[in-house]
Amino acid sequence: MTVPAHRADRTTTPADGIAGPHALDAGELRARLDSANPPRLLDVRSPAEFEAAHIPGSHNVPLDILREHCAELATHLDPDVVLVCRSGQRAGRAGEALAGAGLPGLPVLSGGVTAWERTGAPVNRGRERWDIERQVRLVAGSLVLIGVVVGFFVPGAQLLAAFVGAGLAVAAITNTCAMGVLLSRMPWNRTPSFDPRDAITRLTDDHG
Repeated sequence: MTVPAHRADRTTTPADGIAGPHALDAGELRARLDSANPPRLLDVRSPAEFEAAHIPGSHNVPLDILREHCAELATHLDPDVVLVCRSGQRAGRAGEALAGAGLPGLPVLSGGVTAWERTGAPVNRGRERWDIERQVRLVAGSLVLIGVVVGFFVPGAQLLAAFVGAGLAVAAITNTCAMGVLLSRMPWNRTPSFDPRDAITRLTDDHG
């Protein structure tokens, strides 16, 4: 497979020689989308987040689904794909999963859809939903508050707050979020029409 010339600037990890993600800002992405050979956009947010607002022409394969099918995706996709999420964090993790499956160095939209919207770039909008990061903050904050308040009446309840704090620390260190993955699987974060297999098929077919 021939790698396009504009992908030659991918960074590499010295320890293992595997190409790491290259960040594109919103302006760079808009320029590439307006070029003669625009990249495909792979949005790894939840279906509900994608439905609320997404970059026109992008394809939605949530991060948890992508991880389950990363070998299949890496086989069918070419390197000319840009990974997108809300802020860039989940897109970076998607890039790591695909790199491990043999498709390294996919660029990530720096700042995600949030940064894209700030530039006034076009966005397709639907029903408004809370993004996963916001839901994580709500659930984590609520659990900590409950643990502290109940702790005044029930000895040991503060351990709930400690458990949540430890979980957030591990999430930061490992750049993963078990709570986010769990929340992404909740019914309110999925849309009735979303079919993971169909989404993957459409994305791979779009690449020929």
